[in-house]
This record gives sequence, C-alpha cells and structure tokens, in this order.
Amino acid sequence: MEPIKTLLEAMRVKAWTKNFFVFAALLFGRVWSFPAFRETVLAALGFSFIASAIYLINDSVDRERDKLHPEKQNRPIPSGRLSVRRAVVVSAVLIAGTMAAAWNMAPWLAIVYSVYLVEQIAYSFGLKKVVILDCILIALGFVLRALAGVAVLFDSGETISLSPWLVICTFFLATLLAFAKRRHELVSMGENAHGHRSNLKDYSVSLLDQVIGISASASIIGYSIYTVSDRTAEVVSPYLWITIPFVAYGVFRYLFIVYSMGLGGSPDKVLIRDTPLKVDIVLWVATVAAVLAAAPAI
Repeated sequence: MEPIKTLLEAMRVKAWTKNFFVFAALLFGRVWSFPAFRETVLAALGFSFIASAIYLINDSVDRERDKLHPEKQNRPIPSGRLSVRRAVVVSAVLIAGTMAAAWNMAPWLAIVYSVYLVEQIAYSFGLKKVVILDCILIALGFVLRALAGVAVLFDSGETISLSPWLVICTFFLATLLAFAKRRHELVSMGENAHGHRSNLKDYSVSLLDQVIGISASASIIGYSIYTVSDRTAEVVSPYLWITIPFVAYGVFRYLFIVYSMGLGGSPDKVLIRDTPLKVDIVLWVATVAAVLAAAPAI
C-alpha cells in the first residue's frame, strides 16, 4: 500500500485540480448533455494522466536540484522514496495508454495532448532555464487544457466554438500563477534560489511584481471585455457581466495570498487550503451556470 501511496504522491494527484480548465468549453459553450459531460470528464482524466507523467519526468530530471529546495526535497523522487527507473516506467505507461485511447476515440483531443507533451518535455529538458519563456510555457499548458475541452466536444460531434477572449483570460491568469510561483521561489530561497533553478538569478522581485500586476490586470480586464462583448451577448448570455465581481475577488484574493501570506509556490495547494478562494470559485461557477441557464436558447 505504501508504494502506491508514494507513487500517487509523485504523480501529484492533488494538482489534478488544474484540469478543471478542461471544463471551460462545456460551461461557456452551453453544451450540457450527459454525453458531453462524460466526454469532458474523460478528457480531463486523460490530461491528468499526461500531466502526472510529465511531473514524473520533470522530477526525475530535477532530482538533484530539488534536494536544495526546502519543500521539494521531500518529494518521493528527490528524497529517494521512489526510484527514477520506476518513475520513468510509470510515466511511459501513462503516456502510451492515454495517447492510444485518445487517438482511437478522439483524434483532435489526441493532437492537443501531443502538443502539450512536446511542449512540456521541451520545458523539462531545457526551456525551463530560459527566463520569462519558462512561465509563458507554463501558461500555454493551461491554454491547452481549455482547448482540450473544445477538442473533445468537437470529436463527439458537438457544435462548439470557444471565444478567443476565454483563451486570453486563461493565458493571463496562468501567467499570474506562474510568475507568482517564481516570486515565491526567489523570496523563500534567497541566495540559494539559483542553485535550485538556474534562471532565478535572472529574475528579480521587482520585475516579478510588475509582471504579476500586468497579468492580474489583464486577467480581469480580459474577462470583463469577454462578458460585455457583442458576440458573448448574442451567443452566450447578455448578463454574464454579473459574474465579474467574483473574478475580480478571486484575483485580488490570490494577490493577497502571494503578498500578505507569503504563499503562491503551489497554486493547487492554495486552491485546496484557502477557504475564501474556494467559496469564491464555487459561487462564480454557480452564478455562471445560472446566468447561462436563464439565457435564451441559441
């Protein structure tokens, strides 16, 4: 039982909450049939397996550097509780099984998975050392999650289109999370930061603060423009702007967590542990669902 628990820990099952972005197309596309929901759940599960495979690869590559991190040194691979060989084997099985199923049942979804795999492997083996680009690639991973939701619905025969504004909002929200993570690493590790992640020597707290502010502003403004655009009013709902305060509060709350609570190193842990943020997200989803349900049929 303990080896399985250790493996699941290394797979970062708690980080699967990031894959809720896959459900964006289902929610905002107003495709609410049970078959569509089932396919989206399977797409999110597949993305979870692919992401876990990447985590195993990344932790194997970074095991020596992670030993210098106060938290990451306790992960199964850096601590030696899980061997690199076993991690690589499990990663290969997860990728092969998920990709085989995707290519067989949902080709467009498989293409999104493939792009994500290529991007993340390139990140793990070198691009994460490139300042700024490392965070951009992390953000694109979230965008691909949103696109996976569109792809699986398209594969299942649904008529679906996702507004570019939602992709833009996803991107800037993800850059906020990524740069906040870098800031936490830089502040928490101090002079030893570059020993854990080499490109941290190229970052500065002042630079990260500016980029975080830009990303936060772009997230709120982008979502606001999306909700009041003519296309959204016609295709989605003319009253989606009602949900803007929830998005604003969520972004501001996360900034509070980063700056006043000194957290932000693990966005998935923040989401699980911070009750006000969880309540806000639940209320946002419920309000969006209510607004869309009340909108005239397309």
